[in-house]
Amino acid sequence: MDLLLLFGAGAVAGTVNVLAGGGSLLTVPVLIFLGLPPTVANGTNRVAILAQNVGATWGFHRRGRLDGRWVRPALLPTLAGALLGAWMATRISDAAFQRILAGVMIGAALWMVIRAPGDAVDSGAGPPRSAGARVALAAAWFGVGFYGGFIQAGLGFVILAVVSAAGLDLVRGNALKVAVVLSYTPFALAVFALKGLVDWRLGAALAAGNLVGGQMGVHLTVLKGQAWVRRVVVAAVVVFAVRLLWGG
Repeated sequence: MDLLLLFGAGAVAGTVNVLAGGGSLLTVPVLIFLGLPPTVANGTNRVAILAQNVGATWGFHRRGRLDGRWVRPALLPTLAGALLGAWMATRISDAAFQRILAGVMIGAALWMVIRAPGDAVDSGAGPPRSAGARVALAAAWFGVGFYGGFIQAGLGFVILAVVSAAGLDLVRGNALKVAVVLSYTPFALAVFALKGLVDWRLGAALAAGNLVGGQMGVHLTVLKGQAWVRRVVVAAVVVFAVRLLWGG
């Protein structure tokens, strides 16, 4: 029964994660509900994130929506940030992690409601060329990686805000998002696994659901387009903000 619950939660979370973000705000509490300590739930959730983003990255690549010009500059700073974030996440107590997760996610959700990703036009343009803009974008990717390595929950909102500010539309932005998360997740997962903070049995059931949901998210993103994805992003931010503020 636990495995079926995790598969269902994973399918929902995988769809939401690829479309917008915040799916881990569902799956991490479910893992905690099933008896895992918060730090172990945080590590176990990475098994599902890895499976989801393998499938989603391939799905976007097959549909011609993954732009390598944006992926390549993001890889190294994101990986560096993720390794530092994952290492720090293994060194804090369960109670401290819960407090940090709640505080950070409330702030991120409220910020995203105020500064939701805009309606950038898909011009096919590459990343910024000026040195200053490239440095700023690299710093933003380092921050994305640190956040993803440390918490992961709600990271999609943060990445979509970064790529939107850089001028990328939400369809290609979602494709970039899953590729970037895929690039660091195996390393972050290894950090948690080496510390004994991964339940592989529960992680596998969750991963199966996330993989199915991720494919649905890719399909809906490409099928529905920019304006529809933007509405989903804003709606997801509001729902998860309310849940964090009043849902406990």
